[in-house]
Amino acid sequence: MSLAEGYTPKSIAALNHPARHDAGVEPRHYEGRDSAVIRIVLADSENIYRVGIQKIFAPEDDIQVIAQVDTLAGLHGTIQRFSTDAILLVEGKLIASTVDAIPELIRRAPKLKIIVQLAQNDEFDTVELYLQGVQGIIPRSISPHLLVKCVRRIAAGETWIDNQSINWVIEAYQSQATALTRSRTRPLLSPKELTIVTCIMQGKRNKEIAGLLGTSEQVIKNYLRKVYAKLGVSDRLELALYCVHHPLHKKGA
Repeated sequence: MSLAEGYTPKSIAALNHPARHDAGVEPRHYEGRDSAVIRIVLADSENIYRVGIQKIFAPEDDIQVIAQVDTLAGLHGTIQRFSTDAILLVEGKLIASTVDAIPELIRRAPKLKIIVQLAQNDEFDTVELYLQGVQGIIPRSISPHLLVKCVRRIAAGETWIDNQSINWVIEAYQSQATALTRSRTRPLLSPKELTIVTCIMQGKRNKEIAGLLGTSEQVIKNYLRKVYAKLGVSDRLELALYCVHHPLHKKGA
């Protein structure tokens, strides 16, 4: 796992054919580009902020803002027009008035990866957003360097989460610990699976683990899929939370 400059567990999307939806907001098209380019849909009510974000990404050859919107309704119309994966960078204020805004976005675009920008770090909102399925939460005041790093990490399949937020999420899970431990069985993990999980808990990324075990990143990904299936989790963050409540031992989970 790796944090936002300290920790990042796991886990949505690239788009490629936006159209204009809001007055004064012109989505940009990048048809025919290399699929390795990270495509960004920018949703923000403040034009000056959208301009600033575009300037941050402009020097990065692997990142392109492919669409802009300034309302939630416009965002709904935009994301449904894409056929490939993209990352949505959305202002928290834009979704604050709609209780199921994140679940609805995911329902409309299941592959969408979502980063939410919050004006201030709030425990309730942070926990709810991560539990609803966002891949990252960042402050509006984030530095350009960290914003670019966050986007690349999430594009690589990780979750961007800082130390304070991970503590809040863990505390939220701990409040339900009794129910969780009673409802889950503990399947055995192989020695290699245990080693990989231990490395994950130490903050190592797939490439580092592959190097330590003398194998490839793809093999590590295959092992992780098996671990997720055995433990009933879906990503590195849930794996970390599972391990908090279910200490893993040499003989199994």
